[in-house]
Amino acid sequence: MTGTAGAAKAVAGPVVLCRGVCVGYDQDLVLDDVDLEIPRGAFVPFVGPNGAGKTTLLRAILGLLPLRAGTIETPFETVPAGFVPQHQSIDLLFPVITRDIVMMGLYPRLGWWGRPSPADREHVDRLLVRFNLSAHSMKAFHELSGGMRQKVLIARALVTGADVLVMDEPTASLDADSEREVIHLLHELATRDGKTVLFAQHGLDLVRHLTDDVCRVNHGKARMMPWRDLHLDEPEVRAHA
Repeated sequence: MTGTAGAAKAVAGPVVLCRGVCVGYDQDLVLDDVDLEIPRGAFVPFVGPNGAGKTTLLRAILGLLPLRAGTIETPFETVPAGFVPQHQSIDLLFPVITRDIVMMGLYPRLGWWGRPSPADREHVDRLLVRFNLSAHSMKAFHELSGGMRQKVLIARALVTGADVLVMDEPTASLDADSEREVIHLLHELATRDGKTVLFAQHGLDLVRHLTDDVCRVNHGKARMMPWRDLHLDEPEVRAHA
């Protein structure tokens, strides 16, 4: 990842700027010479077949994977991105209530022994109201539906003040109604709140009418492209439509 100078440049231009990026695991090169610009406030599904490198690219953008070559410029050193894991990755045996999970988003700033301020608590309460979670704020996480759990994790990412949300398949293992609710919430965060929303997505029908552009990842490459240029008759695309 680039240093402060690169981050400052990204603030004035695209929120993510990849140049000649190569990323891999062990001896395998997953992404090769990727050039990519993602504009601020964009709602961008990352699409492509399984194993194409969608998650790898998102992890590289977050700075979680070392680059073999190239640079990625982001503003994350100044304002960290909010990462939203799949809801099923959370241990349901961990006894914690909804409100406290959202509050956990403050821990990187407060530390484990810091106490949230009244303003912090008000911010958490506003997010719970915004996401229709207030009535469930004292429920254990494992008592919530899959869609509610995912909204809780999105709220936890936003409580930090993040301007960029990064998600790996936010609708995985959700029922159809919850899928639509989560996707429309993410779209609203981009269009109404100006957040940049980046996510790996398999169900293309859910997002096709909400955005003009996607990030296509395949054969070691990634590029922004309009839906009309995405060949929906290709087997690997049709399989996830």
